[in-house]
Amino acid sequence: MLQTVDLVIVAIYLLVTLGVCLCVIQRKPDADELFLAGRSLGPLAIGLSLFASNISSTTLIGLPGAAYSHGIAVANYEWMAALVLVFTAVFVLPAFIGGRLTTVPELLERRFDARLRRYLSATSLFLSLALDTAGSLYAGALILSQLVPGLTIGTTCAALALFAGLYTAAGGLRAVVYTDMLQAVVLLLGACVMSWVVFGQFDYSWRAVADALPAERLSLLRPMDDPALPWLGTLIGLPVLGFYYWTMNQYVAQRLLGARDLRAAGQGAVFAALLKLLPLFLMVMPGAMAAALMPGLDQPDTVFVRLIVAYAPVGLAGLMIAGLLAAMMSSVDSALNSASTLLICDFVQPRRPQMTAQQMGRLGRWSTLGFMLLAALWAPQIQHFPGLFAYLQQAFAYVTPPLVAVFALAMMSRRLSASAALRALVTGHLISAAGFAASMAGWFTLHFTIVAGVLFGLTLLAAPLWQLLGGAPTTAVRVLPDPARAPRSIRVGAALVALLVAILVWVLR
Repeated sequence: MLQTVDLVIVAIYLLVTLGVCLCVIQRKPDADELFLAGRSLGPLAIGLSLFASNISSTTLIGLPGAAYSHGIAVANYEWMAALVLVFTAVFVLPAFIGGRLTTVPELLERRFDARLRRYLSATSLFLSLALDTAGSLYAGALILSQLVPGLTIGTTCAALALFAGLYTAAGGLRAVVYTDMLQAVVLLLGACVMSWVVFGQFDYSWRAVADALPAERLSLLRPMDDPALPWLGTLIGLPVLGFYYWTMNQYVAQRLLGARDLRAAGQGAVFAALLKLLPLFLMVMPGAMAAALMPGLDQPDTVFVRLIVAYAPVGLAGLMIAGLLAAMMSSVDSALNSASTLLICDFVQPRRPQMTAQQMGRLGRWSTLGFMLLAALWAPQIQHFPGLFAYLQQAFAYVTPPLVAVFALAMMSRRLSASAALRALVTGHLISAAGFAASMAGWFTLHFTIVAGVLFGLTLLAAPLWQLLGGAPTTAVRVLPDPARAPRSIRVGAALVALLVAILVWVLR
């Protein structure tokens, strides 16, 4: 039960967030300001916003819950994200920033044609609303409904969506990024304190933690028969899922596209990669320790709330709830803003090129509110799925690998035609649909991370086969211009992050 001090802290946080939004709204954003913050973002804003938008309420719920059930191997998603971010900073951002893209699908149109752009954009829209936005709303409502008597999942989802949707529609990407910066600080502070409190239950002794938990619960690399995350899935599946999320997903990449230049974008990505090493210690470890402190929980997704109730002193609970709200809103506002960007820039503008920037901005704000309503209606239905983290990751594993394969071919191949790429993408998704149906029927039990790697490979193979079957392309194959090379400071930073990841994995292998 929250005390008065806790409620005051939450209220102060909400008022500060509202104040930041009101300051940003004074700009009255047009389309460029609404979608890309006028391409003026610096590295600190980009890095903090990337981290905050990713560390959502689904992460605060899902990571500790998965660690409670299976151990710290779930943190492989986090360190793999760091590697993907530095790869993107060095090899992909030069093409993004040099091409002055507004949306990621725009790159596929420049390399292939408009069909590929619309395909990726439509799929990204679906994932953004059904997974990112709805999942964050559900996770936030789940916690608040347990802490505040009388709240229901549906009502809480609606209230959270309304708050985040209104300031996103009014202030655009700049409001999203500036509030994300505040939310990242609140989130990190709250998670640090909570992690320290839980570690204190073991007298701040790593030996005591190791004695209280089975050895496999404290290992990052798990055998092939591990139900949570086998080593092969980490090797071939997580890079594919991570590349979609951190590079192709408009929900995340929009901050990078709004950078003032290549150096700012790269430094922001490297900074976010460093921050992605923290969830292992701030969210995963407390969840794993809770298995010794609170054995036998029927719903692992509630472990975060139970830790707050059991161990957080007065005041800290309010800070953690503020952190939860920060995490939820940073994800919801990001997803809503990116969904609006995809709709306007990839579907409306190509058909109505005469629209002014002010008209596009106005339509973008109304579409944000419409998406807010759709997500709020779907979010309560997630409670009928078996676990929040599984709901998110399995959906991504079956949908995104064919998209990643075609994106990789767009960047690397100079011969692949647009028709062959489209047919390969459709082939990959037909195979994934069949695989998902077979998995639901119990006909095979291949882990979804391994499925992601297999689907990626099959789509890569399908592309040259369709090229051969289709013969020579009827039109000249378009090739992306060679991008500028990433600045030396970005390459050095990327190498240092990769070294830190290698050390971390070696120590906890």
